Amino acid sequence: MTQAADAVPQRPAVAVLGTGIMGSGMARSLLRAGLDVRVWNRTHEKATPLAADGATVADTAAEAVRGADVILTALNDSTAVAAALTAASDGVHRGQILLQSSTVGPDATAELAQRAVDLGLVYLDAPVSGTRQPAEQGALTVLVSGPVAARAATGPVLDAIGQRTVWVAEEPGAASRLKLVVNAWVINMVGGVAECLNLAEGLGVDPRTFLDVMKGGPLDTAYLQGKSAAVLSGDLTPSFALSTALKDTRLILEAAGHAGVRLDLTQASAARFERAEAAGHGGEDMIATYYAGRPAEKDRD
Repeated sequence: MTQAADAVPQRPAVAVLGTGIMGSGMARSLLRAGLDVRVWNRTHEKATPLAADGATVADTAAEAVRGADVILTALNDSTAVAAALTAASDGVHRGQILLQSSTVGPDATAELAQRAVDLGLVYLDAPVSGTRQPAEQGALTVLVSGPVAARAATGPVLDAIGQRTVWVAEEPGAASRLKLVVNAWVINMVGGVAECLNLAEGLGVDPRTFLDVMKGGPLDTAYLQGKSAAVLSGDLTPSFALSTALKDTRLILEAAGHAGVRLDLTQASAARFERAEAAGHGGEDMIATYYAGRPAEKDRD
């Protein structure tokens, strides 16, 4: 497998399986870098817009991966990744590199790594940190664990989708564990933003005054300002969907439970996401957790 990985050309052909928010953004970044990109999505209509950007839209996963040097999976969860690999199995060849970018958690990563081995693939555990805009700009941070021999071969792909690649270890799963730590920070931060806006509203404080007080100070962040602006404008177009954030939160809590770690803030974030999802906000940006803290009568307005 190492020899096959080393043989990948300088401008590898890439099959992107999954063209949602992240997959479509990464596909466009790959195309801008001049790479040959084939795309596939279970719902074909979600992949077709990429044809205008120069991608080859495949009817089947097997068609997408056939002859590709690198397979990039960008799907919602481990079940979707496993199903895509099954669908692609007739088109894979020994030595292809599987760059698995979905956040699936350590346990599922081990299962997917074994599935890749069974298919003769070189498996790279490669979750990404970033949302819609960084994906579209090729500015993600990519966390990777996998064989050293695959580094040079995947360089053009990683350089196209990310502004930074962090090689964590050779063991699959190491990158996924790090990604859960990163996501725990993001998830609790968005909850903090939402609760401050909730409290301001409840106390009759103009949230813009709060944001102005924070602006430029040591506790200000672009995240606070950006997510608050989304709520105040009512534009909750998802950069990272609330339902996906809930999925990741559950993965974090599961991993923490196995490790004997208690995460009170993350548990509370999960409860807020669940309430917001139940109220119909699952497809909106994760800052829609704001709605989980509003007085019920106002939420019905």
